[in-house]
Order: sequence, then C-alpha cells, then structure tokens
Amino acid sequence: MVIKYPIIVEGKYDKIKLDSILNAKIITTDGFGIFNNKEKLNLIRQLAKKDKIILLTDSDGGGHLIRSHIKTAIPNDKLINLYIPRVEGKEKRKNTPSKEGVLGVEGIDADKLREMLRPYSDEGTEKTLGEITKADFYALGLSGREDSKAKREKILAKLGFPLNMSPNAMLQAVQILFSKKEFEQLAISSQQSDS
Repeated sequence: MVIKYPIIVEGKYDKIKLDSILNAKIITTDGFGIFNNKEKLNLIRQLAKKDKIILLTDSDGGGHLIRSHIKTAIPNDKLINLYIPRVEGKEKRKNTPSKEGVLGVEGIDADKLREMLRPYSDEGTEKTLGEITKADFYALGLSGREDSKAKREKILAKLGFPLNMSPNAMLQAVQILFSKKEFEQLAISSQQSDS
C-alpha cells in the first residue's frame, strides 16, 4: 500500500513497523529530540508547504507533547492527525512496559495501522474534513457545558483514544473517522448508556 503523504512518527522502531507494512515517506521525531532539532522541524515545515502531513504519535503523555509541539509549527490545514488506540501492553523488544503501560505505534497490530492509513493510500478515498463542526460538539453537549469533559472522555474511551485529547484534537480525529450522522449516533448512544 502506497501512502501519498509523509508520515511523522516518534522513533526508529515506529518507522521500521510502518516500513514493513506500507510504502511511504516516514520521518521520525527522534522522540523528544524534535524539541532541540531545528533542522528536523524545518524539514517537517518544508514538507508541509508541499502537501499535507500525517502525524501519528503514541497515545501516551510523551506522544501528546510531541504532537502538540509539531502542531505549533505546522498550519492546521496541513496536518492529518491520526491517533492509535490506547492499548495496554509491552512492545516485544522491551523487557518492561512503557511508563504508562501502553503500546506505541510499533506495538499496534499491522492490520489496524493499515486500516487507519488506507484513506490516504493509492487505494483509498480521502474523507473530507469539516462535516462535524464545533457547533455540533456544542449541540451534543461535548463543549461549553459543565459535564462536557466527562462526555468527551466517555466517547474517547469508547474509541480507544487518549483521554487527554483537547476538544479540538478530538474534533479533528472524529472528522476523519466519522460522517456527521455516524458521530451523532455515537454521541447519543454514549449519553443514553449513562441513563
């Protein structure tokens, strides 16, 4: 499967995993090295001037920090934010689990990664972003209310996303994954299960 956009991942083992299942231009952030590597950040900026970039970091706190740093450097319309599910476990090459005990990109099932990236491949049809809006989040009670954070976290948990995603990051993710109707059904069913 050929992916038409460059993919940004954290480390070399993430790159090795993706190289084994697809054909794409993959750039590593060298973990937190991206914070001090102006040349690498400039390369990512240059790539973003040409086309969109797929950002695929781990679902832990470190991945969140790296994603946030890159998002400050790249225009929002140039980023495709993909989120791996938060799966407890340990990578095969490691003796102990990560600090948070969750798998990184390298530990996620190859079929799941292919499924996530297929819309950006030569065999997929990219979904149009923007069908779900901030106004929809408000109407569904996912923003602007006292219990909005709890409602978002319930949906994030159901989807296997990091619970610390900001409302804007969650919006971007669901815009990629769902039609407006599908997401409304998910949000409503999630709220009904509270009753």
